[in-house]
Parts: sequence; structure tokens; C-alpha cells
Amino acid sequence: MKDADSSPRVGGWTRFVTARPRLSLLVALVVTALAVLAGSGVADRLGSGGWEDPDAESTYATRALERAFPASQPNLLLLVDAGEASVDAPAVAAEAERLAARLAREKGVVGVGSYWRADPASAPALRAEDGHEALIAARITGDEKQMGETLDRIAPELRGAHGPVRVSVGGPVAVRHEMQTTIQEDLIRAEVIALPVTLVLLVMVFGSAVAALLPLGIGIVAILGTNAVLRGLTELTDVSVFAMNLTTALGLGLAVDYALFIVRRFREELAAGAEPLTAVGTTLRTAGRTVLFSALTVAVSLAAMLLFPQYFLRSFAYAGIAVVLLAAAAALILLPAALILLGHRVNALDLRRLFRRGRPPAAEGAARAQGGAWARTARVVMRRAPFFALGTTAVLVLLGLPFLGVKFGTADDRQLPSSAESHVVQQHIRDGFPGSPGGGLEVLAEGRATPAEYTAYKERISALPQVLRVDGPLVREETAYFTVLPEGEAVDDPAQALVDELRAVPAPFDTKVTGAAAVLVDSKDAIAERLPAAAAFIAVVTLLLVFLLTGSVLIPLQAVVLNALSLTAMFGAVVWVFQDGHLSGPLGFTSPGSIETTLPVLMFCVAFGLSMDYGVFLLSRIKEEYDATGDHEQAVRHGLQRTGGLITAAAVILAVVMVAIGTSRVTNTKMLGLGIALAVLMDAMIVRSLLVPAVMRLTGRATWWAPGPLRRFHERFGVSESDGPPAGAAAVEKPDRVRDKVTARG
Repeated sequence: MKDADSSPRVGGWTRFVTARPRLSLLVALVVTALAVLAGSGVADRLGSGGWEDPDAESTYATRALERAFPASQPNLLLLVDAGEASVDAPAVAAEAERLAARLAREKGVVGVGSYWRADPASAPALRAEDGHEALIAARITGDEKQMGETLDRIAPELRGAHGPVRVSVGGPVAVRHEMQTTIQEDLIRAEVIALPVTLVLLVMVFGSAVAALLPLGIGIVAILGTNAVLRGLTELTDVSVFAMNLTTALGLGLAVDYALFIVRRFREELAAGAEPLTAVGTTLRTAGRTVLFSALTVAVSLAAMLLFPQYFLRSFAYAGIAVVLLAAAAALILLPAALILLGHRVNALDLRRLFRRGRPPAAEGAARAQGGAWARTARVVMRRAPFFALGTTAVLVLLGLPFLGVKFGTADDRQLPSSAESHVVQQHIRDGFPGSPGGGLEVLAEGRATPAEYTAYKERISALPQVLRVDGPLVREETAYFTVLPEGEAVDDPAQALVDELRAVPAPFDTKVTGAAAVLVDSKDAIAERLPAAAAFIAVVTLLLVFLLTGSVLIPLQAVVLNALSLTAMFGAVVWVFQDGHLSGPLGFTSPGSIETTLPVLMFCVAFGLSMDYGVFLLSRIKEEYDATGDHEQAVRHGLQRTGGLITAAAVILAVVMVAIGTSRVTNTKMLGLGIALAVLMDAMIVRSLLVPAVMRLTGRATWWAPGPLRRFHERFGVSESDGPPAGAAAVEKPDRVRDKVTARG
């Protein structure tokens, strides 16, 4: 039994968060209610784009063309289907002309053109090869919100039967709007699936229904608070609608992680005989510090996306950092207050009693004496450490090999279900129209030029390989543009190569190239340029945080390398499933034959952060035991025994949330949800359970070594979860003396 002097002291932080627990919870309830009001309608203010680099050549050219030649950038396409008749039939042509004239009168619509109004040179590209379909093209002006409102107003009157023709609505603006609507609907369904399933799993983990509700409450607070943050950010910058999926997933997942860790430690202290206030103090000093470090490592990984210019990636950083910090704050402020009020009632409504009947108490005691299944796993792994280290590494590398064949592309209509109207329109265009109507390249020409110079330049670009046809120039004062229609797909490899070739063609004026393929090329270049800095930022800050937690030089390096290795299976699966199209039938998506350029960056940052989350949980418990005993192998066994089940349970719950997100009908969201779920499970069940113990056994007590200056730095600024002097620190230099002390203690 501990004497009064050795019992944990109730420190300032514990006093702050538990002095008035009822007031703390009341304030939290009021703040949450305000967050609900502040975050209402956030989904309607989010954008569905953000893949382009705002400072790229293609972005400049697009904006310049929008100002000078609105008709050069059609984003609305009407597919006019004449059925069995020809699009050249007089009745069909008359109805098409009426539709085009009606569209031209709509507010917010400019640059209306069609097959029936086009000049003879460009008309064939707007007519299907079978002669039964043709296109009307236009541009809807304004920002994304205004374009969506305009489309909602005019689309119901345009689509459907009109005399001898049937009209379907497509084009980039329709694709984006339909994608945004689909994501909002899918997110509601994911929440309906994830919340009850998460609650059931938490009840199974805790046994107590009361304890199971605590993580769920923390998650809801984090999600609602983040929605309010995103709503505020929409007043300052563009935010992607895809970020809301991450808000739900991380809000629930990390709240479960943090609450599991804190409630588990609190219940351990209660079982050891501590009073609730003392138990909360010990929990905050141990599990609370771990949660804080875990939140920082996850936030660092997500913050790396701020280095990229695309607002699609930056939006995930905004949402992710906000939800991580809010989840940690709720777990470290609200949860202790709730635990103070609940006390021993945190174990109330223990549903596992129903399944314990008939089990001899002696059997439970024997299982505890043997250390449980996780301790036995650690002993087996460490006994055959070389086999498990090499074997698991080989398996992970093998699973990641498909990523070597990755092809990067852009998000298009194939993100949507095959039954979506805008997807159907674009598929008809791909299959039945020559070239890539609506997906060509535009060359902006700025500066004074003569007609002869324009003609000579047009001849030079017409002679390039993969060029099907060149239209233009259309000249306005000192600005002109050419439309280049490539052969094949709008963004395939030849089209991307054509972008570089167009930019290299000499001209007596300034030229800039835009179009879908040019946007993709510039986006890839922007990511490649900033990727080393982002990776270095994650690595350096992670190394520093793990060093402050452990005081070791080797452990931070192991953590970074093993975490990166744990993601190989995710990247291999993404290519094998979503790029190559395996399982496209069962999973219900259309493979575009490529991976959207920003997705691997996003998935790496999220998955790496979550892997570090579990890594910090395991390492903190190992460090705590090592500081107490100085026995390296015992510390690894103890750490895995104490956290193996916890990490696995948290990973399974987070995987369930991500799979619920992965039920989305939008392919990018499906890829994100299912890919992260796989990465989390691989990390918890393979890397933390097998690879980490094996590697730490191979490195031995050298695992904890640090040079003198760094050791003194850690003693001054580092974090330790034990109150006493660390026995393990001396074990590296004086192992015999510490071993004697440990033996005598035993």
C-alpha cells in the first residue's frame, strides 16, 4: 500500500480541469450548442474542386480566357439525343436551335454554341460519329456556389424530352455539382452507419455502457466544433467538401483512441485502490501526456499539407488539425471532469457480466499471471526476432509493389456512379465523339501579332504529333487563343506530353497553355516540387517529438521508418484496386485507369499520423516500464501487454468508421476510406504487434542510447510518465548495477 508521501500529487493541471466538473461540462454543452449554430450550412459553402495549382501557368491562362473569351471555356454540355433520327433532320435542328436560344437568355450563362451553330471546321467534333447525338456548349459564370445555384435553376427545365429530342446535362460544372451533392448525402449515411456500430464496439471493449458513451460524446463534440471552424474558414478561403469526410472519420476515430487510453488508465487506477480524484491525476500525468503527444504528432503530419498550393489538400489540413486538437482538448478537459463526477460508476452497466457466468475465477487469475495473450505474443516474437523482422518487412514490401506502376490523373466524371447523369453524358462523349469535345487544350497568345504570324504559329502546332485539329485564332485586341483538340483521352499520357510540346513551340508572342491535361501537368509539378519539403517537415518534427517522449536517438528513427513501411500495403492496394480496376464490380466504382494526383499525398499524411498515434501509445507504455525497471525486454513485453488490446480495439473502431466513409459513391472518398482502414489495421495488427517488438529486441538496450548532450537536453525538456528517477537511463551505461538492483527488488 502506498503511503501518503508517495501517492501522486494533485497538480495544477488536474486542479484546473477537475475543480468544478459540473461547470466544465455545462460550459462544454453551451459551447457545443453554439458550434452547432455556427457550423450550420457549412456543407453548402464548401467547394468541390481545388486540385489545380493557383499559381500555375494553366491557372493564369484559364482566368485570362474567362475574362477575354468566356465562350472558350465551356463548362456546361447538353447532350442532344435524336433517337433514331439524324441530328441534321430539320425538326431536330429546329428544336436544338430553340434550346440554344433559350439557354442563351438565361442569367449567368454566356458563350452558347452548338453543333448546329458551329463553323464547318469545328462542327464534326460536336457531332457523334453515328449521327444521332450532338452537343450544345455554354459557360456558367461566377464562383462555385453561384455556378451551382445557376445549374439548379436551369437544369430541370433543360433535361428530359423536348419534342423530337431528349436532353441530358453534363460538363465540368455538372460533374462538380453532382459530386458535391453526392458527398453530402453519403456523409449522412456514413454517420448513420458509423455511430451505432462504434457504440456497440465500445460496449464490447469496455463492457460498461456508461464508459462506452464517453468516447462517443468526445467525438461528437470534436466533429461539431470542427464544422464551426470550417464554416469560419469559408469566409477567408476556399475549403473542399471532401474535408468533411475527414472531419467525421478523425473526429470519431481519434476521440475513441484518446478516450480509450484515458478511461482504461483511469479504471486501472481505480482497480488499484485509488480515489477518483487521485486516479484522474495519475491518468492525466501518464495517459494524458501520451494523448497530448499523440495529438501533436497527428497534427504535424496533417499540417504538412499546408505546404501544397492546392486548396483540396490545404482543406484537409484545416479540418484535420482542428478536429485533432478539439478531440485532444475534449479528452483532456471534458473527459476528466466527467470521470470525477462518475467515479466508480464509470464501470456501471457492465454487460460483460452476462458472459462471465460459469467461468472459474481461478482461470482468470491464471491468465493474468501469465501476462495474457499479448505478453505471450511478445515473448514469441522476441524469441524469433530476426524471422519476424525480416518476414513482416518482406510481406509489407511485397504488398506495396503495385504502387511502382502508379499512373497519376485528374478527378473527372468517373468519380461518380455510372448511373449519374453527368457521368453518362461524359461517357457518351468519350465513346461516340471524335477527339475530346470539352476536353481540349487552349493556347493563350498575348502581345501584338499580324495575321501571318498567327497563321504560321497555327501551322507549327498543327504539325505536332497527337494533334487532331487546331481551331482559331479568335482575336480580341492584343489577345488571342487557339483551341487544340488532341487525339484520344483529354488527360492521358499523350495529351500530357502534348502540353510540354505546345509550351516549347516558338512564337513571336507570349503563349500559355491550359486545359485539363495542362492543369494535371502543373499540379503534378507543384506536388513534386513541394513533396521533399513536406516529407522533411513530417520527419524532423516527428523525430523531435518522439525524442522528447523517449529520450532515445534510435527509437524516433525506428518510428519514422516503420510507420512509413506500414503504409506500403495501403498504396499497393490503392493501385491494384482503384487504378487497375480489380474489385470494381463488388465495390461499385468505375476505374479511370489512374490515381488522382493529390490522393497519395493526402493518404500518406493521414495514415502516417494515425500510425504515429498508435506508435506513441505503445512507446509511452514501454518507456514507462523501462524507466521503472531498466529491463528492456520486460518493458517491451509489458508495453505490448498493456496496449496491444487497446491499440487493436481502437484500430478496429477507426477502421469501421473509415469503411463507413468508404461506402461513398464517389471514388476518391471510397479510396480514402478503404485505404486508410487498411493502413490502420495493418499498422495495429502487423507493425505494432510483430515488427516493433522484433526490431526492439534486435537493437536491445542500445535502443535507449543517446549522447550526453541530448540526454541532458531530454532530462531538462523531455517528458517522462514516471515520477521517480528513470532506472532505464542508467541501464545503458551501468547495466550490471541496475540489474542487481532490479534482482534485489524482485
